[in-house]
Amino acid sequence: MKKTVTLILALAMCLATLTACGGSNDAASSAGASANASPSESAGTNQSYTLVKDGVLTMATNAYFPPYEYYEGEKVVGIDAEIAGAIAEKLGLELKIEDMEFDSIITAVQTGKVDIGFAGMTVTEDRLKNIDFSESYAQGVQAVIVKEDSTIATLDDLKDKQIGVQLSTTGDLYAKRDYGKDQVVEFNKGNDAVMALVQGKIDAVIIDNEPAKSYVKANEGLKILDTKYVTEDYAACISKENAGLTKAVNEALAELQKDGTIQSILDKYITAE
Repeated sequence: MKKTVTLILALAMCLATLTACGGSNDAASSAGASANASPSESAGTNQSYTLVKDGVLTMATNAYFPPYEYYEGEKVVGIDAEIAGAIAEKLGLELKIEDMEFDSIITAVQTGKVDIGFAGMTVTEDRLKNIDFSESYAQGVQAVIVKEDSTIATLDDLKDKQIGVQLSTTGDLYAKRDYGKDQVVEFNKGNDAVMALVQGKIDAVIIDNEPAKSYVKANEGLKILDTKYVTEDYAACISKENAGLTKAVNEALAELQKDGTIQSILDKYITAE
């Protein structure tokens, strides 16, 4: 009887040990499955950047800068709009575009009214003091527009002339630097500067080359000087407080550069001369 009881106890202990071992293996399997979760599953609830509105990338621009941004009917289209849309898609976000004065874009980004600024904006040392920029996605060249019968033929001829610029653009900054504030007339929109030139109120307009080509094509009697004023890089501006968004945008841009999307968008709007 004593042997029987001892045997029963031994069997019970073995069963308990086997159960415990089985439970340990199940727990290890669960832990392994959890550790092997895909990055997308983990990242879904751990967004490393902030947005004005969940699920939406809010972009500021000044939609009078063709072919980078302009209106078709009531919709803002152009290079920047398409690139921003492609970035938003990469990030799983909807794109919303806010049109505002160019001079207000950096402040809107800094104060969190928008997430990002896409406006044919050039990276400069002064701007970098207040805002971060993405990697560059395009290059721009400052050009000079004059009337076809103008005596202005070179950059030197701009001395003592009235030069129209869009407020707070690099054209504005460079013109003041090279020709003095008294010679520079600022306009809220590039189109307003061009209209002033057409009406004879100013002698020339300094603006980025691609918008310059659009304005010359749309207004008879204008031409672009056969000289490059300044070459520069375009990038998106993002708040210094939102480094995670800068990182995410740069990663998306790198993918879009690699798969040819950026070049395809540029080629769609900018034709080879």
